[in-house]
Amino acid sequence: MSPKDRIQTLKEQHAALERAIDEENRRPLPNDDVLSDLKRQKLRIKDEIFQLERL
Repeated sequence: MSPKDRIQTLKEQHAALERAIDEENRRPLPNDDVLSDLKRQKLRIKDEIFQLERL
């Protein structure tokens, strides 16, 4: 997989996590543990995108 393809895949995953976070926040009682995990995953992906774009 080329770096551009990997970046595109990561951006799609990042967007999916953003949607999942939004959905969880819309629930009457959002689960803080789930939100923390989703945000942690999103940050990890953002960091990987940043590293790949620097190459």
